[in-house]
Formats: sequence, C-alpha cells, structure tokens
Amino acid sequence: MTERSSKYTPRPMSNVTTYALGGVALVVAVLIVVFVVRWNSDHGLKVREDGYGSVHDSAVQALPDSDGAIVLGKSGAHTVDAFEDPLCPSCGSLEHLFGQEISHKIDDGKLAVRYRFVNFLDPKSGSKDYSTRAIAAHECVADTGDGPLFSKFHQLMFTTEQPGENGGDLTNAQIGEIAKKAGAPDSVQQCIAKGTRVDAARIHAEAALAALKSANGGTVETPTVLDGGKRVDVGAADWVTKIAP
Repeated sequence: MTERSSKYTPRPMSNVTTYALGGVALVVAVLIVVFVVRWNSDHGLKVREDGYGSVHDSAVQALPDSDGAIVLGKSGAHTVDAFEDPLCPSCGSLEHLFGQEISHKIDDGKLAVRYRFVNFLDPKSGSKDYSTRAIAAHECVADTGDGPLFSKFHQLMFTTEQPGENGGDLTNAQIGEIAKKAGAPDSVQQCIAKGTRVDAARIHAEAALAALKSANGGTVETPTVLDGGKRVDVGAADWVTKIAP
C-alpha cells in the first residue's frame, strides 16, 4: 500500500463502467475516464485543509439508513449523496484531496454526507469480493453511531490503506485491524472479521448501484457526488465550499 504525500499527484478522478445483460451473464466493462484537473496558480490541485484530519466533534453521528446508506453529520446539516466503490482509486483521490475539508464542514454542522457504497469493482480485487466486504466493514463501524470513528475508518480505507485496483486485496482480519487503528471496539472488529454484514452489504450495494445508474443516465461512475439530485463537479478546487459555504 502506498502512502500519499501532501504533494500527491491525483489519479484520474473517475471510474466508469457500463453494464449489458446477455442471458444470465452480466458483462462488466470498466472504463477509466481521465478527469481534467483544473490547475491552480501552482499548476496542481492541492490537498484542502491539509492537517485538519478526520471528523473531531463527538456530536457528529454515523447513522445507517433503511436503504443501506450511511449518513455522516449533524442533524439539520445540508446533505449530499456520495457514491463510492472502496476499491476505486479515483475515490481515494477524492478523499485524499477533499476529505479533510469535508470533515471540517461536517464538524461545523454545515455539511452531512450520505455515503452510498457500490461494489462494481469487486472483480478487480484479488478475492473478487473486496469492495463488498469493505462496505460490510463500514456498516459494522456505522452501527456504533460514532461519527468520528466512522470518519477516521473511512479516511484510512480510502487513503493509506486502500489496496490497488488490479488484484489488490485485504482480508477481513486486516480490515478489522484498520478499524482497530481507527479506534473501533472489539465488537466492531469481530463484526468485520466474521463478515457479519457481508450479505446485507451486497444487497445495499445493489440498491446504491441502481440509484447511481438512474442518476447518471445508466452509467456507473465513481466518485459521484449529488447535491439535491444534481451532479457536483468534484474536479473544481472549491466545490466543497460552494455547496457548504
């Protein structure tokens, strides 16, 4: 696993796949779309609010929704939907570049994020089900309701601990250790290690995938952020402050 420095050069900010059904077979064609980065005066998109870290405020909650989404934030905050695949390198770029700024907005009560996790990159992992198991792990963490814990775990899973897209993988035990590093109690680590929520996570990922396809006209692309149902241009350096001033 590769550490990302503050001078990290972002990878393409979009993973796209289209689906076609042939009989009972599902053919998945994954297309990596090069996202046009908008250069600032230093000719590079820099990490926003570097040094802030993950969510700090204990008043922030992580609340599982009935459709499997996980809402991170405070009551009454402006809420956006974020679609991510745990193996998606572009989602890792998004978290690396904007995650700390998002955390600050969440702590301030200006923003809440409704995470909708998808698993279309499962075939790209060594185990062929890493994304699903990583989603299950996020659900185990979210069951605590602890916003700072969830935020830290999510940050680790999408940055320094994210495996590579081409055959990368983590076992449930390894994911459990990441949860421990984030501060999760033994009960959460056991939930992850035993794969307790894997079946539920697979169902929730399918629902999120259907919602994403509907929002994107049949195309599955991650990361996708929706504000009031409208797609946000996450390639703009100021997109977070625009939706949560």
